[in-house]
Amino acid sequence: MRRAVRGYLDHLTVERGLSANTLASYRRDLDRYLTTLVDAGVADLAAVGPGVVESHLARLRAGDADHPPLAVSSAARAASAVRGLHRFALREGLAGADPSRDVRPPTPPRRLPRALPVDDVVRLLETAGAATATGDGAPLALRDRALLEFLYGTGARISEAVGLAVDDLDTDGGAVLLRGKGGRTRLVPIGGYAVDALRAWLVRGRPGVVAAGRGTPAVFVNARGGALTRQGAWTILRRAAERAGLPVQGTGAVSPHTLRHSYATHLLDGGADVRVVQELLGHASVTTTQVYTLVTVERLREVYATAHPRARG
Repeated sequence: MRRAVRGYLDHLTVERGLSANTLASYRRDLDRYLTTLVDAGVADLAAVGPGVVESHLARLRAGDADHPPLAVSSAARAASAVRGLHRFALREGLAGADPSRDVRPPTPPRRLPRALPVDDVVRLLETAGAATATGDGAPLALRDRALLEFLYGTGARISEAVGLAVDDLDTDGGAVLLRGKGGRTRLVPIGGYAVDALRAWLVRGRPGVVAAGRGTPAVFVNARGGALTRQGAWTILRRAAERAGLPVQGTGAVSPHTLRHSYATHLLDGGADVRVVQELLGHASVTTTQVYTLVTVERLREVYATAHPRARG
């Protein structure tokens, strides 16, 4: 069974181009699934029945002595991993049937993405790097401002930003080549504010910082001259949010994805077509993008409720 899991993960890596983080999550999910099969006395994927799959998914939601209950979203991801493994086993001739075919994963509650008001975004960007804008920390202040301007100015995912290479940028033409999920690439325009911040970082900040390391093509680097990590980018945003007086904990906490949500919502508020926003965000389906139209409708309802004389009814 472990050989089948390795084959499935290799398939996801080569054929589907899933990210390293997604693959790591699937690997953990499937390791736990194999433990369930062993405990149930199942030694071959061909011997798995629907009841075993249903029991495993139920245990994920309920938790056990060694694991806390999984949230609906995590349980849905684990169910996707299990269902994908069985489809792979059937296709590769490792099993004669798919016992997970009729097992439905839990449906996460639909949550609208949280977008910051434009004024809050401006305050966040203006305070980025403010605490170290002079002295020895000045180069990193330029990096912090450039990173946040880039995230909001392009709608890039945090993984796309930290994986960005200098050769992917065209500051003269105001465009960037982003490498998204599944190995898909897209060309996205960069606004003037982000271009100015990137030029300042690339010319006045990055060369001196990169010299301290071994050399990297990454646009955004850490203080040691190596490529910035996702965790490092999150720390930069959190510091800026704290200085701007925005929440960094709880359900309303600002995260790197908050800037992506804000980018999409503000484009739609400004009259952009949802298909254009889909292309800019790199969504494979417009259905994913349409959740942002719900955000703008909610905002219209709020404005109507407070402004129209007959809205209270």
